Amino acid sequence: MSQYQNTSSKPSIERLPVVMARTGKSRASIYVAMKEGKFPASVSVGARAIGWLSSDIDAWIENRVKVSRAA
Repeated sequence: MSQYQNTSSKPSIERLPVVMARTGKSRASIYVAMKEGKFPASVSVGARAIGWLSSDIDAWIENRVKVSRAA
């Protein structure tokens, strides 16, 4: 099991380094994909901090696997 995998049944908020490790995407490609509507939107966790819901990242990964295997 990956150290970055969410093992809780409740969604958590993952910060950028974890999202990058889970998705294999760079910081820049995450922000470009968000802008294009191809990656989950971030959520504010503070005045200068954002993160992503683990459930949104899980769903994005599952969708990428489906798309990849359908091709």
